[in-house]
Amino acid sequence: MKKKKNPLGKLLLILVIAFFYLPIFYMIVFSFNDGKSLTNFTGFSLRWYRHMLESGDMMEALYTTFSVALIATFVSTVVGTISAIGLSKSKKIIRNLVEQVNNFPMMNPEIVTAIGFMLLFITFRIEKGYMTMLLAHIAFCIPYVMLSVMPKIRSLDPNLADAAMDLGATPWQALVKVIVPQIAPGIVSGALIAFTMSVDDFIISYFVTGRGVKNLSIMVYTMSKRVNPSINAISTLVVVIITIALLLINIVPMFTAKRAKREIPGKRWVFPAAAFLLIAAILGTSIARFTKTGEERPFEGQTLHVYNWGEYTGENIIANFEEQTGATVIMELFDSNEQMYIKVANGEAYDILVPSDYMIQRLIQEDLLQKLDQDKLTCMDLLAKAVKGLPYDPENEYSVPYFWGTVGIVYDKTKVDEKDLKEQGFNIFLNDKYKGDIYLYDSERDSFMMALKALGYSMNTENEQEIQEAYDWLVQCVQTMEPEIVTDEIIDNMAQGRKAMGLIYSGDAAYVMSENENMGFYMPESGTNIWSDAMVIPKNAKNPDLAHAFINYVSDYEGAYDNSSYVGYTSANEEVMSVLSGEGGDYEEINAYLPRTGNEKDEVFVYNEKIKQVISNLWSRVKIAASNA
Repeated sequence: MKKKKNPLGKLLLILVIAFFYLPIFYMIVFSFNDGKSLTNFTGFSLRWYRHMLESGDMMEALYTTFSVALIATFVSTVVGTISAIGLSKSKKIIRNLVEQVNNFPMMNPEIVTAIGFMLLFITFRIEKGYMTMLLAHIAFCIPYVMLSVMPKIRSLDPNLADAAMDLGATPWQALVKVIVPQIAPGIVSGALIAFTMSVDDFIISYFVTGRGVKNLSIMVYTMSKRVNPSINAISTLVVVIITIALLLINIVPMFTAKRAKREIPGKRWVFPAAAFLLIAAILGTSIARFTKTGEERPFEGQTLHVYNWGEYTGENIIANFEEQTGATVIMELFDSNEQMYIKVANGEAYDILVPSDYMIQRLIQEDLLQKLDQDKLTCMDLLAKAVKGLPYDPENEYSVPYFWGTVGIVYDKTKVDEKDLKEQGFNIFLNDKYKGDIYLYDSERDSFMMALKALGYSMNTENEQEIQEAYDWLVQCVQTMEPEIVTDEIIDNMAQGRKAMGLIYSGDAAYVMSENENMGFYMPESGTNIWSDAMVIPKNAKNPDLAHAFINYVSDYEGAYDNSSYVGYTSANEEVMSVLSGEGGDYEEINAYLPRTGNEKDEVFVYNEKIKQVISNLWSRVKIAASNA
């Protein structure tokens, strides 16, 4: 009987394939993009692959990801297989109990498992790093291996091992030559699941790592906070590696099927093992290029631990500093001042932090920072006067500025009337003309600053009535203007002109304007936030001398230029500011690059824990109002 055609089924299959593979294809295409945009293809280039290969951080993350995955897969496969075989010979009550315990981690939310591991390591005072990540991965992979192997064992004749031993085999030979070949498909399946789970894991890895050790998922998470097409390049490389492994596992045996029939069944293991060993060999050599040789340098063999914002460091700063000093720099990344504070307050040791102004004030108040040795600093005279002596550290006893800037309005000149900006300032975010065409920044601090300035108040007000008015202003905005509340997505979105305007940091606006000539940046005369991120040395720093050397290098012309030209935020180095904003500079005629000075209504945030809590609670209510609008 002739089969009926099913065009709907074929269409659904095509749509499913497209759903899964089009994003991967999109990522691969944009990994060859010449520009920095993640959405606008400007030409073919290997720029981001070169950047990836030159980045010690990325190569280390790649090595960590696959070395942990391979070791965890091997150990969990061996332990899981042996456990499953042993369990099959146990009493029913024990077998049922162990199976329930084995299933629990797979049903448990990952965040709970992650926190459990973290508390375990903290309780036993185990320093977090590569080994703790490896142990955690082995632990959560074992249940998946056992789950894959158990059905195969149940399908076996229970007398198979006894029959082998009756024919003269030892228990070991019965296990290796009879039982294992029969359950090999389940073992291979479990190993592949374990490998995939390990490579893919983010949540557990994020909570159990430390000392700068990070896998690719953690690396991509921190990179995604700001525009960086190297994400596409390194993700494409992972796809290629996994594809090669799958080809070795699945296609090679097809070409050797006839030979495989004449060989011992156990040799089917050769191909998966060869694939994993090949990956290990490739990755094992990937970090050899970072081994440093040569003459003695001032800090040879020493290690500097830096805790900085994600994507906040120039392309060559770490490599060049390591080359000059002989030291090793381990950089961990955070995405909020509060996240950084929790680690520092709990005693984790770093040599350098890069917090924001108000957080520096808090760290000073809580005696968590040490004063800088002014005799070891050679950079202070190189810094712009406007970024020195700010209220949070008037004498710069504790901090050296890293980046600084303002908060303002990025707008599309073809959509926004500049007269409206000048007349209304931040109140333009209540103008019905731009309803549904604006971005708000998902930051309680900056959003309340905007509302308070729009109302003519100080952003550091302690007056509860004024704060309530600012809350009402924001609620009116989200209920009537239909804004999209975003974080760093605003950078690429405004570069593509997707909305009329949005609240943005000046450094991000500088990038947007460099990518799209139709974009402008405006700071209302009612005042704005002058912010500063600065380098500080914690009280418990283990290597303050090397920390001072790093501060000097980052603040000197070479380091400061690399930093500012790559990240796009305003350098604290006066010469670098002048060069980048001057004729022929990267930010020539881009007013967002140079922070405004001289406006008496511009302010620096002052730390006030009570007011911070009030504003944090109110901002949560604003976002609830936005979701209900």
